[in-house]
Amino acid sequence: MNTQASRRRALAGLAAAVLPATLSLSPARAFAQAWPSRPIRLVVPTPPGSSVDVAARLIAEGLRGKLGGATVLVENKPGAGGTIAAADVARSAPDGHSLFVGFNGPLATAEHVFPRLPYKPLESFAPIIATVSQPHVLVVNAAHPARTLREFVAGVKAAPGKANYASVGNASASHLTMELFKSAAGLFIVHIPYNGGPAATQGLIAGDVDALFTAYVNVQGPVSAGRLRVLALAEKKRSPRLPEVPTFAEQGVPQVDAPLWNAIVAPAGTPAEIVGKLNAAIDAVLAEPAVREKLAGGGMDVIGGRPELLAEMMRTESAKWLPVVRRLGIKPD
Repeated sequence: MNTQASRRRALAGLAAAVLPATLSLSPARAFAQAWPSRPIRLVVPTPPGSSVDVAARLIAEGLRGKLGGATVLVENKPGAGGTIAAADVARSAPDGHSLFVGFNGPLATAEHVFPRLPYKPLESFAPIIATVSQPHVLVVNAAHPARTLREFVAGVKAAPGKANYASVGNASASHLTMELFKSAAGLFIVHIPYNGGPAATQGLIAGDVDALFTAYVNVQGPVSAGRLRVLALAEKKRSPRLPEVPTFAEQGVPQVDAPLWNAIVAPAGTPAEIVGKLNAAIDAVLAEPAVREKLAGGGMDVIGGRPELLAEMMRTESAKWLPVVRRLGIKPD
């Protein structure tokens, strides 16, 4: 009897020790299993019709089917280089119902440019997935005498201070990439910031500026019409979309490697199970042939992959651009 009583007391003690831990895990598991319990927001930092917006809406449409008919809404919040939308999501509840559809700027370089940024890209977000990339090119007006990158460099060096370039805004990717190019090639080119891509492209077409770094999709029409000329691709390898365009590395400036990518993140602290479900669902959407075809029509190529891939991309981009921003003392407008 004494032995049986001792065993009962031991089992009771073990149950008492294990039960609180079990109970502490149950709410989190139940929470993840019940997700989504309300509409999911995809917060986009650009206006409707932009390439980021187009990709987000295709993903939102596909997610509804992958998540059992869940409501997925696209919410556009442009401004401040994407940091307004990013801050909105960073301060949202980490419950998988608010996601940020970002790009290089707000997810990698903004913290080096904005001294009072209300979030930290590498700390405030849980990476979910890298979604798409776009060819990043240097273009000039078709009337420009340079037909190659080497000719462009030689022309600028022959008349220092006379050349200028457009950007889609101060501290934007088009601004930072040109400054990286200038530093690598030893060029003096005057910066003329425009308010967005369309205005910068029109300035180049009109001949008001000499060059522009931009996503190829933004200038595909004028290039096809013979009004603009592509000189180089700012990536490590040639793009299947532009097989005839050589990279900067091929033309003697390997330092200019500035791919453009989009990604989706959640607020830091979002349960890993929800992050995993979102990653699998979005990756499945991006794998659908119809989605790939529509993205390709908009000048975008699918990336996809695990959250760890995006986390590494964000770390690498942040480290690459920090010295560029510091050396140039680039500040927001």
